[in-house]
Amino acid sequence: MPRFTFDQAADFADAAREMADAGRPTLARLLAEEAADRTPDPDTAARILGEFPGRSLRQED
Repeated sequence: MPRFTFDQAADFADAAREMADAGRPTLARLLAEEAADRTPDPDTAARILGEFPGRSLRQED
């Protein structure tokens, strides 16, 4: 089984789109949030999150 490495914002954004297409909006939103966090440009981060609207689903301590 291949192992996938996610280390760039684009990897997470692509995975978020795949999960959205697969009908998994919660996972898509979480992946989009990670993509946005890894994006240095605030406008690009906002655009990524705009593709997956909703409130943050993270449970932070």
